[in-house]
Amino acid sequence: MRRKAIRDVRRDEGPHFENDFVAVAQNERAGVAAAASPVDVDAHRPGEREQATRRQPRPPHAEEIPERRPPLELDDAGRLDRPHPRAAARGADTAELEARAADADRRRDDHDPAVREELDVCARAGTKHTGRARRVHGGTRVVSRSDADRRRHRRKHLAHGIAVLAVLGLAGCGGGSSGGPTIAIQPAGQYKLTTHVTGAVAAGKPVKITYSIEQPNGRNLTKFKRGAGPHTGVHVIYVRDDLGAIVHHHPPIAANGTFTDTVDFALGGPYRVVIDVYPAQTTPQPNFQLFTRVHVTGRYTPKPLPPPSTSQTVDGYRFALHGAPHLRAIQATLLDFTVTAPNGAPAKFTPWYGALAHAIFFHVGSLEYFHTHVCAPGAPNCTSLLGGAKVTGTSTTPGKLSVGVLVPDAGTWRLFLQCFVGGHVVTAPFTLKVK
Repeated sequence: MRRKAIRDVRRDEGPHFENDFVAVAQNERAGVAAAASPVDVDAHRPGEREQATRRQPRPPHAEEIPERRPPLELDDAGRLDRPHPRAAARGADTAELEARAADADRRRDDHDPAVREELDVCARAGTKHTGRARRVHGGTRVVSRSDADRRRHRRKHLAHGIAVLAVLGLAGCGGGSSGGPTIAIQPAGQYKLTTHVTGAVAAGKPVKITYSIEQPNGRNLTKFKRGAGPHTGVHVIYVRDDLGAIVHHHPPIAANGTFTDTVDFALGGPYRVVIDVYPAQTTPQPNFQLFTRVHVTGRYTPKPLPPPSTSQTVDGYRFALHGAPHLRAIQATLLDFTVTAPNGAPAKFTPWYGALAHAIFFHVGSLEYFHTHVCAPGAPNCTSLLGGAKVTGTSTTPGKLSVGVLVPDAGTWRLFLQCFVGGHVVTAPFTLKVK
């Protein structure tokens, strides 16, 4: 009987294990074992609800280029103090800057530890203008360099600073109406030429032209180089624009620094006037030039420049150039000339304006100017200078001239070779090509 009851029970048993799990009533929860470390799943729900209300920005795309931070603009800068440079250098990025500075020499090239450097600000400018704030630059960050790298950059910026001071002159921190540091630049000192013409300037009629040179201090230049040789006083040269005519004078200088030249222009047209000045000074540059222009009334038809030649005959005197000239800019060269009188004899040169011959050069078109001289051996004040080059023309025998050429630029030049022979001045023009 008992076995039958057992078989009946087993016959009614479910085929799955789900009948082995029995639900526990609510009043019997105390009998359920709790986990060793229970977690309160409801503790973070207030924070999750708050985060759900905030929209998180989407991360930037990998191909997007980060933009520089715009400069900070202060709306009411008049009531705010001037930002201090040291305070501006510290902020949210201080930790990152200090971390980079601590390991500035990552490759271990330097044996000395890096030393922090801070910007030195002019104290006077900062204290004088603290009432107004300036714009704060929000650009890229400054990372400390290694000590060796800083030494290289210090030398580079020191050389740049010396060059700037050489141009601008010494200047310190100061205040101005703009509220920032200012640098005072003095105007460059200049010599000025004053010209006064008495009467009309016309071809074939002598005219008086008075000149004076004003110094940077506003007073006339009265001290000029004196003595023997051509490099003294002033040279006044008039050349027509087409290089078809030239006048060369050395007028006397009055005690007040004025000098009056009496000129008889044979041909009309526009002229450039060159005042070659030799002041009484001890500087390496013995002279300087001032320029002006004068228009001579009369018929003017520009003439084309003749091609280069090796000989010229003027008033019966023949000037012959020996050899083909090979001329280069700013390179001293000597050209050998032979001068014969109308009777065929060697010409006898008489000193004129301190030299046996004058070589005056003008560049075609621009009318650039240079002047050399031919002197007897050992004559003073005869060497011509240009930059680091110098040249001295000489004449040791009658009829022989060794003419120095020293011009600043390449191109076509017109040489006016002048000498005093037979009781008058003879001018022989030559066209020269300079490389």
